[in-house]
Amino acid sequence: MAKRIQRSPAQAPSRTATGRDEGGAGTQKKRKGGRVSRALITDFTVQLATLTEAGIPVVRALTILEGQTRPGHFKDVLIELTEDVSSGLPLSESMSKFPRIFDSLYTNMVRAGEAGGVLDIILVRVATFREKAEEVRSKVSGAMTYPLLLGLVALGVVSAVITFVIPMFDGVFRSFNVELPRSTQILLDVSAFVVQYWYLVFGVPLLLAFLHLMLMGRSYGYRYRMHSIMLRIPLFGRLLKDQLIGAFGRTFGTLVQAGVPHLDSLEIVRDTSSNEVMVEAVEEIRKTVREGEGLSRPMGESGLFDDVVVNMVDVGEETGELDNMLIKVADAYEKRFDRKTENFLKLLEPLLVVVMAVIVGFIVVALFMPLMEIMNSIDGA
Repeated sequence: MAKRIQRSPAQAPSRTATGRDEGGAGTQKKRKGGRVSRALITDFTVQLATLTEAGIPVVRALTILEGQTRPGHFKDVLIELTEDVSSGLPLSESMSKFPRIFDSLYTNMVRAGEAGGVLDIILVRVATFREKAEEVRSKVSGAMTYPLLLGLVALGVVSAVITFVIPMFDGVFRSFNVELPRSTQILLDVSAFVVQYWYLVFGVPLLLAFLHLMLMGRSYGYRYRMHSIMLRIPLFGRLLKDQLIGAFGRTFGTLVQAGVPHLDSLEIVRDTSSNEVMVEAVEEIRKTVREGEGLSRPMGESGLFDDVVVNMVDVGEETGELDNMLIKVADAYEKRFDRKTENFLKLLEPLLVVVMAVIVGFIVVALFMPLMEIMNSIDGA
């Protein structure tokens, strides 16, 4: 196996596809600035594409969009873009000053559009790409809202019962000196532990979560292992794999369609992927392509891509329709991801309800069994 590509999650490529520094015209340092929401960048891209497609010059389009943008960091960015383009600097070079807003995929596609004299067409493709990505992200986050909310409510209710309600029953049982069933004793022991060591119960998970995030941010080896484990989890791993293949096809296909060379496109796909297993697979594909071979063989050997995808890419290379084949792959796998996610959530919601019902039922039975015994003893007396 080839050497892994070690990087931090936020790492961006140090050079653009043309070999120039990304800091602007040669040596200009990258600007960091504040963050801008993905939705705002997508709206800007759609509006810029619409204006340029209508024949409005880029400088005038930027001026229009800057004028309707609310004061803030993004408005300052648009002002600088307008000034740079007005002074003769290419739009892509000006955008590359703001890598947190316009990533390498964005700037390289704009650069390809400028080089081919089809900036309006490329901006439409960038807008379509970002709209599709935003739609997928919105669907996933929206679909997960209800299960997460239900899980948090269930956790809050159970925590309140264990912390405040069960200790009151413990006092009642002790006053009557009743022999407790094993289930009741376990419940009382758990409640006593939570009340006495609440800082451990809540602190340890938070500490583990903090360590996990720290290691994910700083340790490539840990990040790679975690991503590998995620891909092997039943059901979830298949969902993640579909999402990665869809993103690969959409990004690579859009770049090839825009005229970006294959090696540069693969480099951008590699650097924009959030999964280290995919990063390593794409790097292996890129090395093979650089040696003069095709895409299909290294894609098949990576173990990430299904035979259908490999064969579609193979046909695309043979017919010169690689970009269209990749977009078709993206469409198919994004639809499959949406369908599987919807089915998964349909199963998850009732499963959470059942788990909640089992926990509450266990608590009720464990508490009321001794109470019934106490009531029977009082009636017998």
